[in-house]
Amino acid sequence: MIWVIIPTLNEEQALPATLQALLRQSGDFTVVVVDGSSTDHTPHLVANHPHITLLTAPKGRASQMNTGANYVREHRNSENDWLLFLHADTILPPDALTTLHQLEAQTTCQAGGFTHQFSGNDWRLGFISWLDNFRCTRSHIIYGDQALFVRQGLFERIGQFPNQPILEDVAFGNTLLNYTIPHLLPSPVITDARKFLRMGIWKSLTRVLLIILHVEYGLPTLTPAFFQDIR
Repeated sequence: MIWVIIPTLNEEQALPATLQALLRQSGDFTVVVVDGSSTDHTPHLVANHPHITLLTAPKGRASQMNTGANYVREHRNSENDWLLFLHADTILPPDALTTLHQLEAQTTCQAGGFTHQFSGNDWRLGFISWLDNFRCTRSHIIYGDQALFVRQGLFERIGQFPNQPILEDVAFGNTLLNYTIPHLLPSPVITDARKFLRMGIWKSLTRVLLIILHVEYGLPTLTPAFFQDIR
């Protein structure tokens, strides 16, 4: 069984495409959207889908994703079920859930993610994705926009995402390495590039490089202001 957990906050622009691609996937899966008090039409978009569970949680990806995982545990506590954490602006490859179903019986695979790609054809965005994928092959840390998946039992043993405002995916990934080496699947997820375009690609590239340096070489912790919300 696959549980797809999507944290949302004012994602009315990108969420419809994400859900449309997700609901076309084959296999047995359940979608749980956890909203962080959106002020746009995000909750209404989700409420119109009869096969999606809508929850609410305090704003923050860690809080929202943990709320989704707790919901799953309350309704089905299965050691080998997959928890797939999907960003609201990220589209899964068409074979994503089929691949995860095929991996269910392979107990050596306990966690993983997908390679990354931005929407659009700008070579600078392609370079940012290349850097991200190169970093992942070296560090084995799956970023949030790579659609992290992890066995439910392992997620509970790790203790869920740390309740911190930024880089909760990196902190979780560091802890995850104490238990397993995540698998990086070759099919790419596609992240909507609008936030990078609005911020400016060169500025966005600088941000990515600083995050990589922070993760790889332990540079000083980045401040929450560095991760400004752009919708």
